[in-house]
Amino acid sequence: MAETEEKKEDLSIIETLKILFGASKGFWLVNIVNFGDGIAYFGILTLLTRFLGTRVGMPDGTTGMSVSMFTGMVTLFMFGCGFIADKMGVRRALTLALGVLLLGRLMLVMAPGAHGANYIAWASLIIMAFGSGIMQPALYSGAKEYTDSRTATIGYSLIYSIMNLGIVSENFLSPYVRTGDPFIKVGGKQINGLGLGVDGVYLACIAITLLMLLAHLLFFTKKVEQTCRVAAEAEAQKEDAHKSFKEKMMELPFMDARFMFFIFILLPVQTLFAHQFLTIPDYVFRDFPAEVSAKFEWISGLNPLIIVIFVPLIAAFTRKVNIVTMMIIGTTISALTTFLLVPGPGLTRLLLYVIIFSLGEAVWSSRFYEHVAEMAPPGKVGAYMGLAGLPWFMAKFTTGLYSGRMLEAFIPKEGPHDSGTLWLIYAIIACVTPVGLLLSKRWLDIKHPGEGKTC
Repeated sequence: MAETEEKKEDLSIIETLKILFGASKGFWLVNIVNFGDGIAYFGILTLLTRFLGTRVGMPDGTTGMSVSMFTGMVTLFMFGCGFIADKMGVRRALTLALGVLLLGRLMLVMAPGAHGANYIAWASLIIMAFGSGIMQPALYSGAKEYTDSRTATIGYSLIYSIMNLGIVSENFLSPYVRTGDPFIKVGGKQINGLGLGVDGVYLACIAITLLMLLAHLLFFTKKVEQTCRVAAEAEAQKEDAHKSFKEKMMELPFMDARFMFFIFILLPVQTLFAHQFLTIPDYVFRDFPAEVSAKFEWISGLNPLIIVIFVPLIAAFTRKVNIVTMMIIGTTISALTTFLLVPGPGLTRLLLYVIIFSLGEAVWSSRFYEHVAEMAPPGKVGAYMGLAGLPWFMAKFTTGLYSGRMLEAFIPKEGPHDSGTLWLIYAIIACVTPVGLLLSKRWLDIKHPGEGKTC
């Protein structure tokens, strides 16, 4: 037995990938949904303020509140919806999520021109948030269910990377659908965009959602799910039958002190991610020349591109390295990189910040979800994954409370700017995370043994 376990640990990267590519049908069916929803979700979110403002007719203030409400509710619904994946199973949870998302996205497109357009749009946002709240825990439950101890690290990195591949694809395809401008040259022939506007992009997102749902129903059959799920589910039910009510209560995520500390110690560094859309845009537009701000989307798009390439590569080469150690290294990179912006505005420093910050994210992001899954007792992965989004929700909420005032104080629309002090404060806040992880490493470094098998 010891020899077998040692052999598992010594698998090469190629052998690990062969197991995933050749054997894990369930894992790749989950990732088809993961990729498609990455395109559809971010295709809608990226243009949502424009759609609500120009097509639905909401004023600016209402538009901003509506988008914030939507993104906040996505995370909020994840808390409760994590239990759905545990109760229903990954296959049925994804079916429900896709059906709900299809309904919500159809309602959103039908809102312009309808009687009570604002209310229809708000209802669609709530429905879509509910669908996404089911989707995210189910995807990571699928990664847990359809990998084993040999393939888990690369499996979680691929889940995170493939979602970002969807974002990159959306960033590339959306302008082609939306505008009629020259798009690309192929063999000397100029190809122009379709010029279908925001409505065209949203209809494409609906078509992708429908295709995902049909493919999911056709290929992700009950037989595929049962190949892996039955043994693990039976074992979990057998264990639950012998547990007292008190023991079952103690297995709830809220009662797991180690888990709660782990997810909340990440809150300081996660504020930096909130600043990517709360602070960075105004920082670039107010502190940099027009030729830089005109290419802001290109600069912002470096992040998902780096994630797509480096998350699986880093995970593959560091899969034998302790997870908490990788979390410390990655969050340290993310936090310390922010000090690059302290000397003041500079294009080179800004690009270095985006690139190195993204590499830091690539080091720790997928390992975070891997560690959450390993901390979860059997049959509770969805619940733990859902609750793991709580600090991200709090990061978006709490950062939004002060980011505007910080911009007014340090980078106002008019008057002297002192962006260096602003980024110094944010960098110091972020450093709490790696320091906290380092001090608590021995306590956090406990994981549940792997369960199930790759199928």
